[in-house]
Amino acid sequence: MVQLHVKRGEESQFLLDTTVDVSVETLIEQIAAIYNGRLKVERICSEIQELAEHGITLPPNMQGLTDDQIEDLKLRDEWADKCVPSGGAHIKKDEIGRRNGHAPNDKMRDVLKKTVEEAKSLVSKKQVDAKVCVTMDMVKEALDQLRGAVMIVYPMGLPSHDPIRMEFENQEDLSGTHASLQVIPVEEAQLWWAAKELQKGKKLQDYVGKNEKTKIIVKIQKRGQGAPAREPLVGPEEQKQMMLHYYRRQEELKKLDEADDDSYLQSEWSDRQALKRQFQGLTNIKWGPR
Repeated sequence: MVQLHVKRGEESQFLLDTTVDVSVETLIEQIAAIYNGRLKVERICSEIQELAEHGITLPPNMQGLTDDQIEDLKLRDEWADKCVPSGGAHIKKDEIGRRNGHAPNDKMRDVLKKTVEEAKSLVSKKQVDAKVCVTMDMVKEALDQLRGAVMIVYPMGLPSHDPIRMEFENQEDLSGTHASLQVIPVEEAQLWWAAKELQKGKKLQDYVGKNEKTKIIVKIQKRGQGAPAREPLVGPEEQKQMMLHYYRRQEELKKLDEADDDSYLQSEWSDRQALKRQFQGLTNIKWGPR
């Protein structure tokens, strides 16, 4: 299997196993799906952490308003009575006024947070260092874990306007957000390797040959952004080892310089004639009156 190290810019994303016979179109679809799926998992995890702390989101027309403003406008959250967390809720006000402040109890909050950590680790960028390839099945498993945890805490479901529910139903609206800049639609995705764009209509073997044990770094980005920066000749880890070697060499040279010090030649034990004088009885001779 060919192992692809997928990056966006200089940042590692994940590892993917494939074959040299795969078409570039299929490869782009696979990589874009995993890349965008990981972003979805991260977005949901972020929202679930807020859900665990402050409860469900308020209706859009109530978000950001103070209690007095809500009372003056006579607004009411109809979902507050429908979406009560299992085991009851405790009040924890959301200072930014985005959620209703009816948070799950400690036990249910732990369920949400533990599941978030498990899902994030499943598709984490750290899997690159662990030499673990990420697949679309792993992304789906992470989403299923998150969906299951939310159903345990909120068996009646979440409000239709809640971003977590919208993400699960693929109805999320990311327009005007930073997250929208990270997503790469499949139709706009490009793959680059060795400063060359992998052209649709070709196969991977047209670029890397037929060796199935090949390991390469590919970069994904949106169409129209130009060629990404080439990979440095020396990676961060190799550079670190080189600097460590240089430092050790400098320390060795310092010790050698100290070892070259010839001041010891003035010491008594280094006198080559000392033994001869001792046999001749010429040691400890002092000049001057007694």
